[in-house]
Amino acid sequence: MKISRNWLIGVAVCIAASLAAWWSAKLGWNQKLQLSPLTLAIVAGMAAGNTMRWSLLEKVLPGLRFCQQKLLRLGIVLYGIRLTVGDLSKLGPRALMLDMTVISCVLVIGYFVGTRWLGLDRDTALLVSAGSGICGAAAVLATDRVIDSESHKVSVAVATVVVFGTVAMFLYPVLYPLTGFSERQFGIYTGATVHEVAQALAAGRAVSQAASDTAVITKMLRVLLLAPVLVIISRVRGRGANGSKSIKFPWFVFWFGAVIGAQSFIHVAPAARAHLIDLDTVLLSSAMFALGIATRWQQLKQAGTRPLLLAAGIFAGLVSGGWMMTRALL
Repeated sequence: MKISRNWLIGVAVCIAASLAAWWSAKLGWNQKLQLSPLTLAIVAGMAAGNTMRWSLLEKVLPGLRFCQQKLLRLGIVLYGIRLTVGDLSKLGPRALMLDMTVISCVLVIGYFVGTRWLGLDRDTALLVSAGSGICGAAAVLATDRVIDSESHKVSVAVATVVVFGTVAMFLYPVLYPLTGFSERQFGIYTGATVHEVAQALAAGRAVSQAASDTAVITKMLRVLLLAPVLVIISRVRGRGANGSKSIKFPWFVFWFGAVIGAQSFIHVAPAARAHLIDLDTVLLSSAMFALGIATRWQQLKQAGTRPLLLAAGIFAGLVSGGWMMTRALL
């Protein structure tokens, strides 16, 4: 990683925006709205990304990408300080079954609809489906390592994930009173159907801490399923285990679990734990601000109509079909 002046500026801007969002969330005006620092950060990022000149943003892109990727993963790992092994055991095998069902349905139906009904090429249909069904942009990039598609197809798939994942982050809290779910059920529903880890976390946090905790655990189970899915895709597409593209395991999930295990059996002083939670909120909000800047309305034009239609159809299926599957399994 090359550290330059522009890299430092990009990281500093994201952290400053994160601290501002963290401070703003505690002010009196937010008592009724109850917007989390993560939500405030991504709104601020979207406003900045769509009003500032691209020539200015382009200079600090390395720092923004660092926050989008490294700080996000570090924040997710540190999020484990809020959870215990007991929380994991409460989730149960049905949540895992829900994750597996959601991924299978999205990949199969999304690929079929994309190629047969919408006339998309195989790579675009698969990338959009993988991003929507598994874990967002990370799944798109990981799948691309297996199928070796063209770069513009990857960009289109990532754009759809950012757009509809952001919509989900704001829509799910509004839907919560209508779902009939408990906070735990809603957390599982959110984790099993929202695109990105950070988006699932923010959507759950807008409802409650319990919903957020459950959403993150459920989502991390979904992320873990990325590895076996990639193996299956590589076999179906005719690339064996010794193919030229290696499958990268999402190691941040392992460290997330390690933090949960460590703090479940090692006593952490309440004051120290509170400071770590505050630090984690700042890290995640920094990542959300950077993600917000990347959410530009121009992405809708670049993606084209058919990939957006596929992503919209999958999103509708995740919201409605995920609700029905959650009702049936939990």
